[in-house]
Amino acid sequence: MLGIVFTSLIDMLEEKVSPEFADDVIMEAELENDGAYTAVGYYPFEQMQRLVGVLVERTGKSANELLYDFGFYLFGKLGAVHGDVLANTDGMLNMLEHLDGDIHVQVKKLYPDADLPRFKVLSRTDTTMRLQYYSERELYTLAEGLMDAAAVYYNCTLERETHQLNTPHTYEFSISVVV
Repeated sequence: MLGIVFTSLIDMLEEKVSPEFADDVIMEAELENDGAYTAVGYYPFEQMQRLVGVLVERTGKSANELLYDFGFYLFGKLGAVHGDVLANTDGMLNMLEHLDGDIHVQVKKLYPDADLPRFKVLSRTDTTMRLQYYSERELYTLAEGLMDAAAVYYNCTLERETHQLNTPHTYEFSISVVV
């Protein structure tokens, strides 16, 4: 998993709670690297699972709630670092439509080892989209948080339904953009 995801999670914990809380979570997770992450590094997904597991215990929130909150926060971090990629899109649905064909291509140039989720547009109108999401990591709630933060960025309101499909690790987002 990309280092920027880990560094952003630690940043969020420090900003939203405290640096001491972030340190405690890292120590409790008993990570092999003791939580020493760089934004350009690549780390095992299991470390994220451990961190989220500790957060579930400490906060009482579900893993999905925490992943959603983190996805919302992460959009801001990714937007700050890769704002040039977002600048090439002129709206929420256009950005989603170009995830795999443009945005993820740019991410792969920067992070060749990235194991990114796959998105496929199933249908699209001016204000609606059906989007298929695939990731073996089952981080669809993180994707939901990213989408909701993107809606804020594009100054629109997003209505979304998420359905798990029969294909393993695959979800469908039915999205409506209200301006």
